[in-house]
Amino acid sequence: MDPAFEAVLRRRLRNLPAETPLDPTAPLTDLGLDSMEAVELVFDIEDELGVALPDDTLTGDTFATARSLGAVVDRVRSEPTSSPS
Repeated sequence: MDPAFEAVLRRRLRNLPAETPLDPTAPLTDLGLDSMEAVELVFDIEDELGVALPDDTLTGDTFATARSLGAVVDRVRSEPTSSPS
């Protein structure tokens, strides 16, 4: 898992102590991510990682686990950006 992504994510997981490793398959809701924190997390990802998550990725499946969210972030990062005409 990308360390920068994990650092951004960890700040929104109030039930995950700093010294505890992040299990990429653990449900994020169990780790303290609620709907309000998820919204804030999207802003954090955009601001700190420079990744704009498309609306169609803002689903429960995307935010189910660190692995699923990380996969979407990685996919969006790797997509070519379209330049305005």
